[in-house]
Amino acid sequence: MTPAELEAARDRLVPDVVADGLRVLFCGINPGLMTAATGHHFARPGNRFWPTLHASGFTPRRLDPSEQAELVRYGLGITNVVARASARADELSDEEYREGGRILEEKVLRLRPRWLAVAGVTAYRVAFGDKKAKIGPQTRTIGDTRIWALPNPSGLNAHWTLTTMAEEYGRLRAAAEADG
Repeated sequence: MTPAELEAARDRLVPDVVADGLRVLFCGINPGLMTAATGHHFARPGNRFWPTLHASGFTPRRLDPSEQAELVRYGLGITNVVARASARADELSDEEYREGGRILEEKVLRLRPRWLAVAGVTAYRVAFGDKKAKIGPQTRTIGDTRIWALPNPSGLNAHWTLTTMAEEYGRLRAAAEADG
């Protein structure tokens, strides 16, 4: 993919991978340019979402971003806090995060997943006005949907290794399985 092709994807929207009643709806911060250019969530080669999903036991094998539609078979889906694509999350305003949180809340009430898993605790804090949120399960719910803040799988989030991320995602998987 050329730099011009990536830049042309700026502000593009990427369709959610969703269905009613999912076990877990994963929520990224916003689509990156590679995701927007390909139409596949977490598409940048250095992003660790897909390897983490497999290593944590959510999927029986490592899926390629182009196989994202298969997630629904496993009771999983993907959306974003902010819909528009950008090169970096720091290009987003706090107002975009807050508006994204409002839209996300409506989406969760409509789709009713058992868990909303926000992959980025800082994005969660701003979107939902919870300055003290930490990685892990949150006390807040959206309807009957429980919320879990996960580490962002971006390669830029280097203090979380694939192993430690898989452990945290695995804690969520165990909680989701315990819910039935």
